Amino acid sequence: MQDFRNKVAIVTGATDGIGETVAETLHARGACVVVASRDADKTSKKAQAFDPSGTRSLGFACDVSDPEQVSELVRATVGRFGGLHLAVNNAAVVGPGGTTIPDTGIEDWNAVIAVSLSGVFHCLKYEIPEMLKSGGGAIVNLSAANGIIGFPGVGAYTAAKHGVLGLTRVAALEFATQNIRVNAVGPGFVDTPKMRQTPDEVLEGFRAAHPMQRMATRQEVTNLIAFLLSDQSSFSTGGFYPVDGGYTAQ
Repeated sequence: MQDFRNKVAIVTGATDGIGETVAETLHARGACVVVASRDADKTSKKAQAFDPSGTRSLGFACDVSDPEQVSELVRATVGRFGGLHLAVNNAAVVGPGGTTIPDTGIEDWNAVIAVSLSGVFHCLKYEIPEMLKSGGGAIVNLSAANGIIGFPGVGAYTAAKHGVLGLTRVAALEFATQNIRVNAVGPGFVDTPKMRQTPDEVLEGFRAAHPMQRMATRQEVTNLIAFLLSDQSSFSTGGFYPVDGGYTAQ
């Protein structure tokens, strides 16, 4: 069990899906957690659910596509808790599915890249300097199985997740001697409340796409993220870690 006492963590996209479970787990294991998402009401309610006193939780509304909002997120975190040690850059949007590249709208492309790729860049840009001031830290960026393979019909999202892996590797190399570790996790299809809104026949196809014949649970993805944030992975940086039931091994 990883111990995150005396650590301060930011989790983006933290009010649902994988991000919600990551934030819950880090808080349960002792961290001060900043719950960030675009929905101000949800961030506030989630932070209060963790810790009604606000001693170890903070809800902060932030659109990661806006660098000023990300800068303010990091400033608020340090102002409230005195430093920054951990970050999970999870916020992303998929955009319209089933669309070939020629049929992808320019606005749709820009919207996905702004959140799912530029958003990670903005987070790294402002998180790393504060981690250096705090003596170092660990970052996990959420890529995806299609961060290393093609996935027809979601070109913008696939390109963004490939880009996240590139940013991860560069950041890891740039700060390898300064006690900053940066890794990427690549989930396959994950069983989330939003995913369960998908028609049953589509869900069955998602399950069958994995050699293990099921989707990941949110906790399974979170367990890997928590390991990479912890001192148990102290010699791991610049890596891509699939949690995809063998999807990318085929």
